[in-house]
Amino acid sequence: MQQQKKKATHLWEEMTWVEIEAYLKEVDTVLLPCGAIEQHGPHLPVDVDYFDARYLAEQVAERCSDPKPLVLPAIPYGVSYHHEDFKGTLSVTNNSLAAFIYDIGMSLAKNGVKKIIIINGHGDNAPTLGFAAQTINRDAKIFVCVETGETSDVDIYNMIDTPNDIHAGEIETSTTLAIRPELVDMSKAVNQTMKFGSIFLDFDGERGVNWYVRTSKISESGVMGDATKATAEKGREMWEVMISHLVKFVDFVKSTSLERLHQHRY
Repeated sequence: MQQQKKKATHLWEEMTWVEIEAYLKEVDTVLLPCGAIEQHGPHLPVDVDYFDARYLAEQVAERCSDPKPLVLPAIPYGVSYHHEDFKGTLSVTNNSLAAFIYDIGMSLAKNGVKKIIIINGHGDNAPTLGFAAQTINRDAKIFVCVETGETSDVDIYNMIDTPNDIHAGEIETSTTLAIRPELVDMSKAVNQTMKFGSIFLDFDGERGVNWYVRTSKISESGVMGDATKATAEKGREMWEVMISHLVKFVDFVKSTSLERLHQHRY
C-alpha cells in the first residue's frame, strides 16, 4: 500500500522538529493565542476567550500570504480573578502568566523566531501580556506585540447598539452564535447593560480610564452588555472584520524585516 503524503501544516504542534527547522528558514513570525477559562453568563460556555483566540489565530494564518505564519498552541488560562465569584472560572496570577509568556518568548527566540504576535482573547490579560512582551523584547531584542482587538474594535463597536458591551453581551454572544450556535442558550440570555454616570468610567469610551472591579459588584448574571440583541449574522460580520484586519497586520509584520520594524518611522 502506498504511504499517504503528510498534509502540509502551519500549526506548530503538528510539525516535526525537522519541519519546524526548515519552516523557520522561510518564516520568522509566530502567532500566540492566549485566552481564559471563565464564566460568560448563564448562556455561553466558559471557554469563549480561549476558543476565540485560537480560532482567530488559525483563521488569520490560513488567509495570510504564503508562507503562512506559524500558529503556536493556545494558552487556555488567564487573569480572571474578577470573575471568581462565578463557578467555572479558573484564574492564574499576573505574575505566573507573565513569567510563562516570558519563558515561551525566550524559547521561541532561541528557535530563531524574530516576531511574536500575541493574539489575546481576554481583555484583562492585556496589562500582563504587555509586561511580558516588554521583557521579551528587552532580553531577546525581537519584535513582540499584543493584539487585544485594537485592529478592529473601533469597527465592531459601530456595529452594535449596547454601551459598555465588554463581556458575554451583544458582541461575544453574536460571535459565538456565528461559529458555535449549539453552545449558546439564548433562552437564558439577559440584558445587563451598564451605565456608570461618567464617560471616564465607560469601558468602551475613547476617554475611559483603565479601572478594575469584581464582576459580581456590577453584574448579577456575569454578563456585561446585552446578550439579547445578539445574532449570528452580526457575529459573522464581526469575525470577517477581525480576521481581515489582522491578516493585513500580520502580513505586514511577516514581510517586513526586524530592522525595518524597529526603525519604521517613514
